[in-house]
Amino acid sequence: MELNATRHNDIVVLTPQGRVDHLNADAFGKAVAPYVEQCHLGGVQLLFDLSHLEYISSAGLRILMLASKRAIPAGGKIGVAAPTPTVREILEISRFDLVFPVFDTVLKGVATLSGAAPKGS
Repeated sequence: MELNATRHNDIVVLTPQGRVDHLNADAFGKAVAPYVEQCHLGGVQLLFDLSHLEYISSAGLRILMLASKRAIPAGGKIGVAAPTPTVREILEISRFDLVFPVFDTVLKGVATLSGAAPKGS
């Protein structure tokens, strides 16, 4: 699992690649922690670009849930974008599509999280 970060104004796009499972979920959590903290402190919003993620296990979903619990109560925003078909199915089966906004594209996610697009676009 590799994690790349890019910034679009106040939105940090985190792009995990490969798989997030029980073998590397702790490393994934440590990698996203500084960005979650920035989101918690109000400096950025987070968008997970899942277009290069082959698979995410319950251990990986737990990391996303913990990020949400840390950032959102402090006013941060977290979303996911462009999930692969397999990852989209996992999000739907686990009902995580009700926890996070899921955007079809990164551009839609960035626009919505930044307030440049109406909700649901």
